[in-house]
Amino acid sequence: MKQILETKRLTIRELNSDDAEFILKLVNTPTWLKFIGDRGVKNLDDAKKYIENGPVKSYADNGFGLYLMELKNGKVPIGMCGLIKRDFLQDPDIGFALLPEHEGKGYGYESASAVLSYGQKKLGLTKIVAITVKENVNSIHLLEKIGLHEEGTVVYPGTNEELLLFGVEFNGQEK
Repeated sequence: MKQILETKRLTIRELNSDDAEFILKLVNTPTWLKFIGDRGVKNLDDAKKYIENGPVKSYADNGFGLYLMELKNGKVPIGMCGLIKRDFLQDPDIGFALLPEHEGKGYGYESASAVLSYGQKKLGLTKIVAITVKENVNSIHLLEKIGLHEEGTVVYPGTNEELLLFGVEFNGQEK
């Protein structure tokens, strides 16, 4: 497993099939299901396929993806944070999710800030965007806190779901 980043309290690393149990738990939390949606991950085999066909494929195809967030103290997995290249968005978007028991402790801000800086400084990205449903006020607050600004809306392909679109351009400036 390749470590990508380290923050004060977190290690951010690539996901692998050994993380299937954690992914099964995360993608079936009420918050994930409400704001991100059901990904059809109902057992460990589904979770392994989700990891292989999502994050691991993205690492190979794009050089980035969703990463596992774990507490440095005890290597406890608590969430995911990373960059996703979606076909319907021009720029990579930042995404994050935490287990409910780890929300509200600053881990989202800590990981998202680090991933945003990584995208700019290490990957050379000039713009990073994010999408979220209007009802996800915690996510909107976090996006604004890390420096993204609302740019409008976008409709998720194959649905009528209108999502808020946020973005930040770096223009060669250090973050």
